[in-house]
Amino acid sequence: MSHRNHPVYWAFLVHRLSGLALLAFLPFHFYVLALAIEEAATLDKFLSWTEAPLVKLAETVLIIALAAHMTGGLRILAVEFLAWRDWQKSVVAVTGGLSVAAGLIFLLNAG
Repeated sequence: MSHRNHPVYWAFLVHRLSGLALLAFLPFHFYVLALAIEEAATLDKFLSWTEAPLVKLAETVLIIALAAHMTGGLRILAVEFLAWRDWQKSVVAVTGGLSVAAGLIFLLNAG
């Protein structure tokens, strides 16, 4: 089996890509926080825009990326500090499932 077909490689890749996606999101997030502090009318317009279905979908993807990055980081900590390295495939499956579950829970509550 090629190392690029191994579940742990895919977990590594998802962890890195989700981290980059979160990094790209941060300036936008800080801009909105600045609106909240200084420009209430502009913030109100922005908040009404966030009710659009496409924005809700983007928020769901963001929550999944956040959960994937967090659970991937926890998986890395477990691999580093715990003795059960043979369970890596199971841990990858659990962390992936938790990430998708977090996004679905958010999507169900967003409506």
